[in-house]
Amino acid sequence: MAFLTRRKFLVSGTGLLLIAGGAGYYYTHKKVPLGFEPSAELLKNGRDFVNKNISVDIHAHPGRSFVSSSENLSLKLKVYAALGSFEEKTMDDMQEGGLTVASFSTVSDFQLLDLSDHGLKATREFEKGEAWQSYQHQMARLKSLLKDNRLNLIKTVEDIIETKKQGKLGALFTAEGGDFLESSLEHLDECYNDGIRSITLMHYHINDIGDIQTAPAKHHGLTAFGQQLVRSMNAKGMLIDLAHTARESFMKVMEITTQPVMVSHTAIRRKGFDSARFIDQDQATAVAEAGGIIGAWPAGIGLATFKDYVDQIFHLVDEVGIDHVALGTDMDANYQPRLDKYQMLPLLAGTLLSRGMHEAEVEKIFAGNFMRVFKEVTEG
Repeated sequence: MAFLTRRKFLVSGTGLLLIAGGAGYYYTHKKVPLGFEPSAELLKNGRDFVNKNISVDIHAHPGRSFVSSSENLSLKLKVYAALGSFEEKTMDDMQEGGLTVASFSTVSDFQLLDLSDHGLKATREFEKGEAWQSYQHQMARLKSLLKDNRLNLIKTVEDIIETKKQGKLGALFTAEGGDFLESSLEHLDECYNDGIRSITLMHYHINDIGDIQTAPAKHHGLTAFGQQLVRSMNAKGMLIDLAHTARESFMKVMEITTQPVMVSHTAIRRKGFDSARFIDQDQATAVAEAGGIIGAWPAGIGLATFKDYVDQIFHLVDEVGIDHVALGTDMDANYQPRLDKYQMLPLLAGTLLSRGMHEAEVEKIFAGNFMRVFKEVTEG
């Protein structure tokens, strides 16, 4: 653990040592600049909040389960995968930070990707059956995490409530990229039976569903299978995630869906704050008007400090309303995250409260909005 030159120890009560002293905030070997100096009262209020209330991270990769058994990787991603998975470490972090439930997401196109000067991109196509086989390997890994009874598998809102009562951790199984379906609704049935309750339709590979944000359009909307998939997910009670989805494909989903959707990790594009991974105001409005949610994403794209991430949350609230904002951290697979440990959740809660949010409003962002949408989707 590193320490600031001017030390002021604030307690956490969770094994996390917070040190305020002008420049930042330390808890491991890594530094996340705060942009402000938190008070002991702020931290206590935040800790009290997470102890009392449910919290849900709607998009994450705790411990990077998706790198396990990965094959045919590019050189750069081989190095990344060689660092391994560390789910138990992140579950400890969840416990210490007071998180109730995290998305545990597979990554459908991981083996296709390489790191370019402009970020991740797919460099080849799948071999026949490769995507489904990779999904099965990743799901086997996720299911293995349930065996020691530390994690509850989350399929309903009632599961979330019971998990909080038990003082345990919850795993919401999700899939990032629908490539693994391989145009098969039978595969959709199988993943539903595996416990998957949300699919991010696209990731970094243009698949047989629609287009992605970070590459030129191929389909200019949804494919016939993509339209069929949206209707089938609505019917089965699965939550559609439009993160990474190109605008035309995104708006086509909004035309078809009969249920609210989420954009699990993104931001709203505005002057001086832009990225291919963000959505525009019309997209955000469409999601909110349909009753959906947008996950505030702490990626280091236009965000230099933790305070910038808090500012982004307030901006989302201003643009779409308090009922349509959630937390989508992309934990353990994010780019230069400004919230990179769940141990920071009390700090986040305390900061939102200190800046004028009511406890009921913070509760909506931490869990309430997701639980409302999840209940509506899963119960029809």
